[in-house]
Amino acid sequence: MVLVHGIGKQYLGRLSLHGALAAAVVDGVERAGGEGLLTPQDIDIAFYGDVFRKRARGVRGEDEPRRVADLDDPFEQRLLLDLWRAAAVAEPDRVAAPAAEGTRAPTPVTAQRAMNALLRSRCMPGAVAERFLLGTLRQVRRYLNDPAIRQYAREAVTVRLTPDTAVVIGHSLGSVVAYEALCAEPGSAGALVTLGSPLGMPKVVFDRLEPAPLDGRGAWPHCIRSWSNLCDRHDVVASVKRLGPLFDVPGGRRRVDDHVLDNGWKVHDLGRHLTDEATGRAVLAALRATPGL
Repeated sequence: MVLVHGIGKQYLGRLSLHGALAAAVVDGVERAGGEGLLTPQDIDIAFYGDVFRKRARGVRGEDEPRRVADLDDPFEQRLLLDLWRAAAVAEPDRVAAPAAEGTRAPTPVTAQRAMNALLRSRCMPGAVAERFLLGTLRQVRRYLNDPAIRQYAREAVTVRLTPDTAVVIGHSLGSVVAYEALCAEPGSAGALVTLGSPLGMPKVVFDRLEPAPLDGRGAWPHCIRSWSNLCDRHDVVASVKRLGPLFDVPGGRRRVDDHVLDNGWKVHDLGRHLTDEATGRAVLAALRATPGL
């Protein structure tokens, strides 16, 4: 099994992530009734976070944004506004919807309003939420717009795949990396599990995928047999909760199995996704469908 992390991991590494995340995967599988079927040693980490460090090898580094005024890139501003809209839909009791000006070209004032609104949502709790969100915007933008970063991240996934890989799990931006890597993978990876995924976000993510969607439908990675997608109902990163309408293969031959979770106050947290019984069931089903397991 290969696990692909999300944003904000640039100061960690493959082995430093492994312990807690591998244990969480095992906990989720055991909660779903698969006790003894999986051990932490069966789980590998595809690590690409170091490509976002200031002095990443082969890639020009960028300073991390520290305040909303640093968002001078139109893509980052647009993504911030899209997250604001998603938060207003998910939590109308906590987050006011953007005014009419939010539909026009982003401005510094609009961006600040978007940030203030998002900090009231369940998806962005805590004192470090603003810096975290600013870093998220920049990492998503750099992945989708810098071919060198895109290639580095994908290769971090493909190098971990083996003929025995039964499941690939991708979280947040890592779900985009995993999806694109599997679309280009000639072998077999069994099943894909996406957690808190922004794959369905129109324009900023979905329409920029490789391979490009055709007629409003994204490609199904030919190397996988099944795909489960899970997200918290308040997760603004996973603004499109159901990926099936975007990625299902016509005729019912391949369908995304979509689930909505409740992760408490850490709605986007990878550990909480992994220990949820629904995630465990998705992983367990993929393992049981793998010949020889």
